[in-house]
Amino acid sequence: MESKFAENLKSLRHEKKISQGEVAKLIGVTQQCVSEWEHKKTEPTLTCLWLLADLFGVSIDVLCGRVDW
Repeated sequence: MESKFAENLKSLRHEKKISQGEVAKLIGVTQQCVSEWEHKKTEPTLTCLWLLADLFGVSIDVLCGRVDW
Protein backbone atom coordinates (compact mmCIF):
# COMPACT_ATOMS: atom_id res chain seq x y z
CA MET A 1 0.00 0.00 0.00
CA GLU A 2 1.51 3.30 -1.09
CA SER A 3 1.42 6.13 1.42
CA LYS A 4 -0.55 9.19 0.42
CA PHE A 5 1.41 11.32 2.87
CA ALA A 6 3.11 13.53 0.27
CA GLU A 7 -0.13 14.24 -1.58
CA ASN A 8 -2.08 14.88 1.63
CA LEU A 9 0.60 17.17 3.06
CA LYS A 10 0.57 19.31 -0.07
CA SER A 11 -3.25 19.39 -0.19
CA LEU A 12 -3.56 20.34 3.48
CA ARG A 13 -0.90 23.01 3.08
CA HIS A 14 -2.70 24.51 0.07
CA GLU A 15 -6.02 24.32 1.90
CA LYS A 16 -4.54 26.36 4.76
CA LYS A 17 -2.81 28.65 2.23
CA ILE A 18 0.61 28.39 3.82
CA SER A 19 3.98 27.93 2.17
CA GLN A 20 6.49 25.14 2.67
CA GLY A 21 8.66 27.67 4.48
CA GLU A 22 5.87 28.56 6.89
CA VAL A 23 5.18 24.89 7.64
CA ALA A 24 8.89 24.36 8.21
CA LYS A 25 9.16 27.29 10.61
CA LEU A 26 6.09 26.21 12.57
CA ILE A 27 7.34 22.66 13.16
CA GLY A 28 11.07 23.37 13.41
CA VAL A 29 12.49 21.90 10.20
CA THR A 30 13.90 23.40 7.00
CA GLN A 31 11.87 24.32 3.91
CA GLN A 32 14.00 21.81 2.00
CA CYS A 33 12.83 19.08 4.38
CA VAL A 34 9.16 19.89 3.68
CA SER A 35 9.87 19.96 -0.05
CA GLU A 36 11.53 16.54 0.13
CA TRP A 37 8.49 15.13 1.93
CA GLU A 38 6.16 16.50 -0.73
CA HIS A 39 8.33 15.06 -3.51
CA LYS A 40 8.55 11.63 -1.81
CA LYS A 41 12.33 11.89 -1.40
CA THR A 42 12.26 11.43 2.39
CA GLU A 43 9.71 10.73 5.10
CA PRO A 44 9.16 12.62 8.34
CA THR A 45 10.02 11.36 11.78
CA LEU A 46 7.21 10.37 14.11
CA THR A 47 7.71 13.61 16.02
CA CYS A 48 7.28 15.61 12.80
CA LEU A 49 4.15 13.62 11.94
CA TRP A 50 2.67 14.56 15.33
CA LEU A 51 3.54 18.22 14.79
CA LEU A 52 2.10 18.23 11.26
CA ALA A 53 -1.10 16.51 12.39
CA ASP A 54 -1.53 19.10 15.16
CA LEU A 55 -0.75 21.97 12.77
CA PHE A 56 -3.41 20.86 10.28
CA GLY A 57 -5.93 19.63 12.86
CA VAL A 58 -6.04 16.07 11.53
CA SER A 59 -4.98 12.66 12.81
CA ILE A 60 -1.77 10.99 11.71
CA ASP A 61 -3.95 8.36 10.00
CA VAL A 62 -5.55 11.11 7.90
CA LEU A 63 -2.18 12.70 7.17
CA CYS A 64 -0.75 9.37 5.99
CA GLY A 65 -3.85 8.45 3.98
CA ARG A 66 -5.02 5.52 6.09
CA VAL A 67 -8.41 7.23 6.44
CA ASP A 68 -10.01 10.08 4.50
CA TRP A 69 -10.62 13.51 5.97
